[in-house]
Amino acid sequence: MTATILVVEDELAIQELIALNLKKAGYLVVCADSVGQAKKMADSVLPDLVLLDWMLPDMSGLAFARKLRQEERTKDIPIIMLTARTQENDKIDGLEAGADDYITKPFSPRELLARIKAVVRRRLPELSDDVIEIGGLKLDPIAHRVRAETNEGNANKSELPMGPTEFRLLHFLMAHKERVHTRTQLLNRVWGDHVFIEDRTVDVHIRRLRKLLEVVGKEHLVQTVRGAGYRFSVERQEECIESKFPS
Repeated sequence: MTATILVVEDELAIQELIALNLKKAGYLVVCADSVGQAKKMADSVLPDLVLLDWMLPDMSGLAFARKLRQEERTKDIPIIMLTARTQENDKIDGLEAGADDYITKPFSPRELLARIKAVVRRRLPELSDDVIEIGGLKLDPIAHRVRAETNEGNANKSELPMGPTEFRLLHFLMAHKERVHTRTQLLNRVWGDHVFIEDRTVDVHIRRLRKLLEVVGKEHLVQTVRGAGYRFSVERQEECIESKFPS
């Protein structure tokens, strides 16, 4: 999955330079030069990460960061503050306002990309390019491949053909192993919060995913937690594994 980054920067030259480098790195980029415009952008396309300048014409980036953290829809979006302020107190203010990282101007494109990758790896592992290997399954986001051990303890691995939706769903669950996610959370994070489909669509794709994993005896890794949602777990807990999500 490709991360969508909202760049909120009122200096056009800096905004264009950031956007150019992010696009070259493979990110989807939307830009705003004010908080008002940024709000409209976020309402239209919920970003995966926000690069937020401190000094903006209509509201400080600090105040906007606090506002994002207060709203249910945007409270979990990672935020990286961009500012010329270098005092320790300013950095503390930025972090206390909800920023995940703080970059002082001027900065190099390499530093910016490294900071973004670090935040994505920590906060949005399902958007990272890192290979994940858990419970005998190996998922490679770049190659878009899932391989499984064909025999217990055997290095020989079998590739599982998987459609794009099942791949994204498995990637998300593996990236957040042992965590339970509701249907709504899965719809928002795997399909996107602007895609209006039935909650039961998740159940259909979970069943398809289990059927694909059943071929190599790994269907037990995708578990249903009664009354709560779904999770990826290497621990067999029969009471949590159901063929259908409870009503």
